[in-house]
Amino acid sequence: MSEEPTKSLPLVFDEPRGRKKPPRHLADLSAAERKELVSSLGLPGFRAKQLSTHYFSRLVDDPEQMTDLPAAQRNTMVDSLLPELMTPLRTMEADQGTTQKTLWKLFDGSLVESVLMRYTDRTTICVSSQAGCGMACPFCATGQGGLQRNMSTAEIVEQVVAGARTMARGEVPGGPGRVNNVVFMGMGEPLANYKALIGAIRRLTDPAPDGLGMSARGITVSTVGLVPRMRQLAEEGIPVTLALSLHAPDDELRNELVPINTRYSVHETVEAAWNYAHKTKRRVSIEYAMMRDINDQGWRADLLADVLHSYGDWGWVHVNLIPLNPTPGSKWTASDPAVEREFVRRLEAKGIPTTVRDTRGSEIDGACGQLAATEA
Repeated sequence: MSEEPTKSLPLVFDEPRGRKKPPRHLADLSAAERKELVSSLGLPGFRAKQLSTHYFSRLVDDPEQMTDLPAAQRNTMVDSLLPELMTPLRTMEADQGTTQKTLWKLFDGSLVESVLMRYTDRTTICVSSQAGCGMACPFCATGQGGLQRNMSTAEIVEQVVAGARTMARGEVPGGPGRVNNVVFMGMGEPLANYKALIGAIRRLTDPAPDGLGMSARGITVSTVGLVPRMRQLAEEGIPVTLALSLHAPDDELRNELVPINTRYSVHETVEAAWNYAHKTKRRVSIEYAMMRDINDQGWRADLLADVLHSYGDWGWVHVNLIPLNPTPGSKWTASDPAVEREFVRRLEAKGIPTTVRDTRGSEIDGACGQLAATEA
């Protein structure tokens, strides 16, 4: 394989400057940093672990329930380490209440979304990593609104903790449960907010009570193909699943659908995905939104299979076809089911494992960014 091309990150990765940062929160800090902060407040260092236990293990959001903390010091500790990060504006339900989409208002008025999805054998939460997105993919509701700002590590983590509370309290049909999987497929490009993303993954996977104690194998990070960051992620030693939003196997079409392709071509992007699989021994998912008469032709299925096979046949990849959830008034619409089936047949005929994503929440503005755009 060729060496990574030396290209600087595009300016579109940068968020607007001069914005006030979110308040510091326990989830922004490592266990050692929490202890240091508590000590700087003139309190015993072990109080940091007690706070972490309440937040990550007990999922407590009411200070009055933190009865092992001295009443005289409780407010100081909570104000310093557990400030309110986001307020739910609206929660919409689908699938008999087992899909819940929440619109959150951040401290500065920015809007983001998360989706909690309970299945018979697992519960998955889809979280946002940025308010808005700078990648400008024309078929994506979030991309149409541009980037407002990056989210902090704690703002990302809080979406998962809020979902975990909802499950633990039995507020989703099926009784009390837990969140098993986290997918970074909400608003924003996760790898464009790399530092906060890695911080959030570490908080999610840190053993309790320092974090939620989740398995890295239950975490999926989606990207449109920021090649340098994909290579960096491969070196982190965290075996999350990488999902590459490819959407087209040829540069001519992908330049239109995913503008970052003009900087990192299909070849460079798929090669970086292969490198991730090679380094981590984790199978990569190729995300492919099926768009009627745009990218769903049979020859493109054949080309996609050929592109993926060019990096070896050892099972490094599978394709996840996504029936497009169109935004209102958009020219981008879902493929005909018969066309979708033919696309699957052609991929499988060439030995590419293929699944079609179970679409949930279409009746509640299921595509990321629709609810925020409506509110705004």
